[in-house]
Amino acid sequence: MKKLLATLGAAIFALLPLSACGDPAEQDGITTVRVNEVTHSVFYAPMYLADALGYFEEEGIEIELTNGGGADAVMAAVLSGDADVGFCGPEAAIYVLLGGSNDVPTVFGQLTKRDGSFLVSRVEEPDFTWESLKGKEILAGRKGGVPAMTFEYVLREHGFTDEDINLNFDVAFNLMTGAFEAGTADYCTMFEPTASEYQAAGKGYIVAAVGEAGGEVPYTSYIAKRSWLNENEETAKGFLRAILRGVEYAQTQDADTIARYLIDYFPSTSMQSLATSVTSYRNIDAWVTDMAMTEASFDRLQDIIESAGELSERADFDALVDNTYVREVYAALK
Repeated sequence: MKKLLATLGAAIFALLPLSACGDPAEQDGITTVRVNEVTHSVFYAPMYLADALGYFEEEGIEIELTNGGGADAVMAAVLSGDADVGFCGPEAAIYVLLGGSNDVPTVFGQLTKRDGSFLVSRVEEPDFTWESLKGKEILAGRKGGVPAMTFEYVLREHGFTDEDINLNFDVAFNLMTGAFEAGTADYCTMFEPTASEYQAAGKGYIVAAVGEAGGEVPYTSYIAKRSWLNENEETAKGFLRAILRGVEYAQTQDADTIARYLIDYFPSTSMQSLATSVTSYRNIDAWVTDMAMTEASFDRLQDIIESAGELSERADFDALVDNTYVREVYAALK
């Protein structure tokens, strides 16, 4: 926490966009929303699809996307005003809330409902089990981040004790793949399309989906300062409507078609790998159908954080999560 604070459906398609008139960031009828994402991954395909298919534009929004390379950096960008919306795990906002921020970061929508990483081994393991990880070193992410804590939670669910767990937290989230390729650790968690590309290149082998083993948890959400939300209510709702249409498209269209829209966001990735990545995330039911975060899932996230020894006290759901904007969008659909 101290480190974070220091670093500072068819109906959806039929909806007519609401005007963002009056928002301070508006220029020539278009409001720019600066979004800082925790990493760049097909895991977030619905957001890229909303952009590629013109859904944001129809809402009078243009997104300016930057990669934070970790939830702590994303939250620092939001708190400093360098980003309007942070896209990362809610744990980053929990830490800030418990740290006593005067302008509490607020979760106003959720996109993914489970871990999006895949476990990659240096060697082929057709008979892999979680017990295979005992005594092995794993690159699992930044200590205190949801990826690392979820992975640790999965290990404990499989009977691992502190003596059995050997997670390497020393490598920055966005540098893990490079470190693994250079020889660090026996296993590494990777998001798509990195995992599929890594395997296709013969550098490693995907042996498990962490999200499948970890169950549902509010993994990645949209977070903004309360002050920004108060000043940009219509923009926030238009933003969510565009994302919802992206979710609908991602869940109903074939993977090859989706890959053609994603290629501009992953120019160095093959079309085949993108389609494979989309299928992988569909197979683990990665994306929400309701973007409103539930209190039960929020409590489970805090259980995971507590289990990792990273939570000094429990955060109040209502102090951090505001489902008003999502609920208003869904009410309009009905």
